[in-house]
Amino acid sequence: MTGFPSPRVLLLASLSLLASFSFTGCGTSTFGKDTRNKMIVSVSDQKMLLVRDGNPVKTYKISTSKFGVGDRPGSNCTPLGRMQVAKKIGDDAPIGSVFKSRRRTGEVLKPNAPGRDPVVTRILWLSGTESRNRNAYRRTIYIHGTPEERRLGAPASYGCIRMGSRDVADLYNRIGYGADVFVIRGSIQSKKSSQSSVFITKNSPNQRG
Repeated sequence: MTGFPSPRVLLLASLSLLASFSFTGCGTSTFGKDTRNKMIVSVSDQKMLLVRDGNPVKTYKISTSKFGVGDRPGSNCTPLGRMQVAKKIGDDAPIGSVFKSRRRTGEVLKPNAPGRDPVVTRILWLSGTESRNRNAYRRTIYIHGTPEERRLGAPASYGCIRMGSRDVADLYNRIGYGADVFVIRGSIQSKKSSQSSVFITKNSPNQRG
């Protein structure tokens, strides 16, 4: 990962923790919600930053919608703002497994299989938390694998957030239900500084992206 996330981005990530609760795998609290892991998706960078306990963990190359941003039904746009992981689908499916209507078809595709563009490998189904993304769940906005990995790094989807198969499987194993996903217009990177990055942990779900 190059550069540091800006303080504004980490403010968006809402990284305050409930220290009095115990946590288990994937940062899931005793109430079953992942409050430790946050995903920040930059439309301008076409990258996702995974943050855990206020610290950057990993960046992934992604694709948002080629139709731009928005939440209107039928628009094929990617919604902005704070969403959450409502469902995880795929578990131990082989890398490249094809899904139709969230069910495995039995077919397995290699990356960049010619003429193919289904949902593959894993699905993280998102639900909106704001008025500007309230339709996300019923629009079936996912983070999911794509066989069209050559197109990652540029807008190419029909509203979802696409990832490479191995990357989405890796992310799937790191995060739990209820983890926050922030989709922002701006960059997740700030210029390198000789000073340490300042991580702002105050919750601010209403900050605009």
